[in-house]
Amino acid sequence: MPQRHSKNNNDLAFFTYDEKRKLGYGTQKERLGKDSIKPFDACCLCLKPFIDPMSCQKGHVFCKECILECLLAQKKDIQRKLAAHAAQQKLEKEEEEERLILEKARELDAFDQQNHGALPQYNDKNHSRDKNGFHGANSVKVTSFEEEALRTMKAFWLPSATPEAPVKVDTPSTSTVCPEGKEKLKLKTLFPIYFTEDESEQKKSNLDKTYICPSCKVTLTNTLSLVAVSSCGHVFCKKCADRFMAVDKVCLVCDKPCRERNLVTLEKGGTGFAGHGDHLEATDFKHLGSGSGLGLVRPAAKT
Repeated sequence: MPQRHSKNNNDLAFFTYDEKRKLGYGTQKERLGKDSIKPFDACCLCLKPFIDPMSCQKGHVFCKECILECLLAQKKDIQRKLAAHAAQQKLEKEEEEERLILEKARELDAFDQQNHGALPQYNDKNHSRDKNGFHGANSVKVTSFEEEALRTMKAFWLPSATPEAPVKVDTPSTSTVCPEGKEKLKLKTLFPIYFTEDESEQKKSNLDKTYICPSCKVTLTNTLSLVAVSSCGHVFCKKCADRFMAVDKVCLVCDKPCRERNLVTLEKGGTGFAGHGDHLEATDFKHLGSGSGLGLVRPAAKT
C-alpha cells in the first residue's frame, strides 16, 4: 500500500522540532575556547594590551584613555537624559494646566445650560449629565462632540489611526558606572597600576611583553591571582601580598605604607577551563536560523 503523502515530514502544516533544529531556529550554543576570553593584561573596553593601565576598586583594569572616554560619554548621556526628563515634566505640567482649564470651561458651560437651556421634566441621575458635562441626549453640543470624537478616534487596526504610546522618561541616575562590573564608579576612585616587566627577555613589540612579580620574580599568567596596591599602584602575586605585605603593612617596592583596604584583587584572566570560573558558553537566539543548527554559531574563517 502506498505511503500517504500527508504524513511526510516536509508536508505538515506546522514545523516539527527536528525541522526547526535543522534550520537553526532557536537558541544556538557554542563552547568558547581560550582565544575568546580576555587575558589579564588586556583592557576591559578595547580588549587590547593595556596602555597606561588604571584599575577600579573592584579590580577591573582599563586603559587610561578608554576609561576616560567612557566616563565622558556617560556624563554626556546623563545630561541628555536629564534634559529629556525636564522637558517631559514641563510638558506634563502644561497638559495638567490645560486639563484644568478645560474642566472649568465644561463646568461653566454646564452651568449655563442648566440655567438657560431646556431641561427634561424628569430628573434622572443616570441621564441628566453625560461624562462630558452635557445635558440631554438630543443636545446639539453632544452630537457635535460625538462627531468630532469619531473623526479623531484611535484605531489600532488602521495604519492612519494607530495610537502612539507615550514614551515615559524615568528619572535618570546621575552616577557613572563601571562598564565591566556595573557598580558606581567615579574618576577619583580610579588609580594607576604599574606592572614590573621582565627585562631578562628581549621582546620585539609591546604585544610580547611579559610581567613578573617584583618580589618572587614569578612570571604573571592568567592562572595567578594578582593584587594591586591602591596607594602606590604596584602589582604583586597574591601569595607575596598575603605573606609579606599583609604583615609588614608596607609596599615591597617603594616601602610606602599600605593598609589592608589598599590591597585590591585584580580580575583574573581567562584560561579556557570551566573550573577556572569563566563563562565558557555563548548563546544566540535566531528567528530564521543560520542554515544548519548543527554548525557553529560563528562563521568559519576564510583560508
